[in-house]
Amino acid sequence: MSTEDKQPIKTANQRGAARLAAVQALYQMDIGGTGVLEVVSEYETHRLGQEVDGETYLKADASWFRSIVAGVVRDQKAIDPMIAGVLQDDWALSRIDSTVRAILRAGTFELLERKDVPVPVIVTEYVEIARAFFEDEEPKLVNAVLDRIAKQVRSPAKK
Repeated sequence: MSTEDKQPIKTANQRGAARLAAVQALYQMDIGGTGVLEVVSEYETHRLGQEVDGETYLKADASWFRSIVAGVVRDQKAIDPMIAGVLQDDWALSRIDSTVRAILRAGTFELLERKDVPVPVIVTEYVEIARAFFEDEEPKLVNAVLDRIAKQVRSPAKK
C-alpha cells in the first residue's frame, strides 16, 4: 500500500468498512456454514474496530454491516437467481470464487434495498473490495454484474 492509502478514517468510510466486513462474514458463512446470528455477533464483538492477529479492523458502521449480512441471508433466494441471470451462459454461480460470490450478493442486496445510496457508489465500493482481494478479472466481473443488475432494478436517473 502506498502512503496515500493510510489516511485518517472518515465517517463515510465506516460504511465501506462495514461492506468489507459483511463480505468477509458472508464468505465465512458460505465456507464454514456459520449461522447469521453467530457470525454477526462474532464480528461486532471481536472484529469491527478491533485488532485480530496483528491486523486492526477498521471501525465500521455496525448497523450497516448487520443490515447487509442479514439482508443477504434473508433475500438470498431472490438475489442468487438475479446474479445467475446476468452471468454469462457458461458460468454457474456455484463456479464463482466464494469471495466474489459474497461481494456480488452484498452488492446486489444494496442495489435492491438501499435506494438512498446512488448506484455508482455501490458499484465502486464493491469493485474496490474485489480489488483488495484480486488483481485480474474479478474486479471487472464484479463491475459488469453489478452494473447489469443495477440497470434491471433501478430506474435510470433523469437528466
